[in-house]
Amino acid sequence: MRPRHADAVEGFVIAVDRGRYTCVLADARLDASPVTAMRARELGRKSVVVGDRVGLVGDTSGAPGALARIVRIADRRSVLRRTAEDDATTAEGRLERVVVANADQLVIVSALADPPPRTGFIDRCLVAAYDADIEPLLCLTKADLAGPEEVLGYYAELRLPYVLTCPDSTLDALCGLLAGRISVLVGHSGVGKSTLVNRLVPDAARTVGQVSAIGRGRHTSTSVVALRLPPVDGEAGGWIVDTPGIRSFGLAHVSADSLLHGFPDLTEGTADCPANCPHTAGEPDCGLSTWVATGHADPRRLASYRRLLASRAGESEPYAKPSSRKPDDPTAGA
Repeated sequence: MRPRHADAVEGFVIAVDRGRYTCVLADARLDASPVTAMRARELGRKSVVVGDRVGLVGDTSGAPGALARIVRIADRRSVLRRTAEDDATTAEGRLERVVVANADQLVIVSALADPPPRTGFIDRCLVAAYDADIEPLLCLTKADLAGPEEVLGYYAELRLPYVLTCPDSTLDALCGLLAGRISVLVGHSGVGKSTLVNRLVPDAARTVGQVSAIGRGRHTSTSVVALRLPPVDGEAGGWIVDTPGIRSFGLAHVSADSLLHGFPDLTEGTADCPANCPHTAGEPDCGLSTWVATGHADPRRLASYRRLLASRAGESEPYAKPSSRKPDDPTAGA
């Protein structure tokens, strides 16, 4: 008989480091010390990730040297996953990683310049968000260096919510969209994500890097961590989950049919497709080709969707190298 742990207290996992889990107690004061815990053996192979709601027993005082145990993991409301890049595979296939649990919102951070925006990457993040049933939000940084018209035009049919930021702008609009929610920030290295986190949470002290000469950002954040936002008008400010800058958001865990959920502007065009249509460029009867040719959707959106289909099937590289794309082409790259 396993113990019931009726005395377990609820905690929220905010960081994971080599088998140790940093948690905050659900009823703790804002200035209370976090609790360090280890996973109980009885959990077996169940993973514990940032965002998990857990049951804690043992020393939950948060005192130096104190160690609690995680004995329960609550059911997850949402799970944001990504598949590792092609060179990280196991005998069963590509390695799937859980980024965060119980998130409400995926904030896709993209710079408008230095480095240039890559809508291929944004498309991948949108697919992952819709697959996880998480609301997406596009955050365009460095708005002082370039305008957002071309990127927003690309997503015009989606009515994708967005915010613009630059060093001299306030973050009131963004803070309003983050308040009271658990939001995950993802983006390429160098897009200003760590700078944004430091402005939202001044005590975060996330390391800020520079963009290299070839347009690639240098990795600064090295781990996933949840940071509490300052209270707004006395109410809880919510949480942001900062993630390391990533090169590609793998989607091998998403079914071919689910990929289309990230392209709602193309969905209606499949009505005239034959049964079991693969929607690939080589399919002569695919209704998507006609849908785009008659002006119902942007041809770049169809090209992006078909690139994702091909990369998922292993037929092509999931992203192009920065040196092979034009600096001012916002649709290139994944």
